[in-house]
Amino acid sequence: MPNIIILGTQWGDEGKGKIVDLLTENADCIIRYQGGHNAGHTLVVGQEKFVLHLIPAGILHPDKTCVIGNGIALDPQALMEEIDNLEKRGIEVGQNLKISEACHLILPYHRAIDKESEELKGTRRIGTTGRGIGPAYVDKMARIGIRTGDLAHPKIFREKLSKNLQEMNYLMEKLFKSHGFDLETLYREVMTLGERILPFVTDTSQFLWEQNRKGSSLLFEGAQGTLLDIDHGTYPFVTSSNATAGGALTGSGVGPTLIDQVLGVTKAYTTRVGSGPLPTELTGSEGEYLREKGQEYGATTGRPRRCGWFDAVCVRYSARINGLSGLILTKIDVLDKLDSIRICTGYRIGSRTVEEFPRHVEDVEAAQPIYEDVPGWQQPTRGAKRWEDLPKEAQAYVQKIEEYAGVPVIMISTGSERSETITIQNPFPASA
Repeated sequence: MPNIIILGTQWGDEGKGKIVDLLTENADCIIRYQGGHNAGHTLVVGQEKFVLHLIPAGILHPDKTCVIGNGIALDPQALMEEIDNLEKRGIEVGQNLKISEACHLILPYHRAIDKESEELKGTRRIGTTGRGIGPAYVDKMARIGIRTGDLAHPKIFREKLSKNLQEMNYLMEKLFKSHGFDLETLYREVMTLGERILPFVTDTSQFLWEQNRKGSSLLFEGAQGTLLDIDHGTYPFVTSSNATAGGALTGSGVGPTLIDQVLGVTKAYTTRVGSGPLPTELTGSEGEYLREKGQEYGATTGRPRRCGWFDAVCVRYSARINGLSGLILTKIDVLDKLDSIRICTGYRIGSRTVEEFPRHVEDVEAAQPIYEDVPGWQQPTRGAKRWEDLPKEAQAYVQKIEEYAGVPVIMISTGSERSETITIQNPFPASA
């Protein structure tokens, strides 16, 4: 059985949650490898809606193992709230969840610094969710981070916390003119949560290696999207982790030779939440139509997403950066009533015309999209389950996306339900 990475090709919110949930049926282990609880994956199962932030989408399948990899920034309180909410709805969370002992913890001072720092940025705000993910990754790179494995050693944990609070409290009081944190109070709070978390904690890299040797299929679930990657996105308007395919390896502790396919999820149009450039953004009635028809509001924050036409430049870039073997197209049904649809095929930046995604954010901010207009289909596609069920204009639109991205579309989501999916090429051929 193949090992597959699923990731976003745009600025996140592409509908990865449904796709991972759908493909989980054929996988054995589902792994989250980067980001924190700033990501939200929305799943619809029958009449029930689930929003997951840290736990992989596979948790809804009782016979699967879910892994939170070492690349995750883990907020203990957010994790336990998510587990409690799932269990209240009848979803078992026990031996089917494993957490890396190398996950860096998000602590209350990270959240406080995140919010205060964002305020200081003024007009150059990143649009962070304020949940402490960035500051936790800062501590990781500064080599002062506290990890889940430290919770098993109270004395070591307390020593690290004490040293960190000396610096964090100075920052809070002197720079942000705010109150710091009490060592004993914070120590007891985190250790209480730690008692509940420790039963899940293990060497997940070793676990995944053993599972692979047994022939288990590994499904790696990305958060955010390629254009939010800390190295390859629209820096500085990015997330604090590697949302690209390479992040799946470093964030889970597996080697590149274990990966068989990298699949990119792309929306049939483009959205972005938060600050930063969005070349195809529609600010008028067309953008509002896409937002309302597609229910484009953040699963984590509820913030309205900015909407625009499909940007083939950024998806082609994502295909190259990630080495995509296939695309999975979502929300095509949102476009059903439009009589004309636009695809961005290149940018004009000053006197230049470019077809490759710029590496400097100033160029992306200055980019004027070059469009190709294609006819709409003005027929319902929601719930279609076969390629032949799509109107010929919708088929032509998909083929245009394939042509400009340089990658075949292997699946098409035509609605939020698991069954509302067209499978052109099964990524798990052994189960077909």
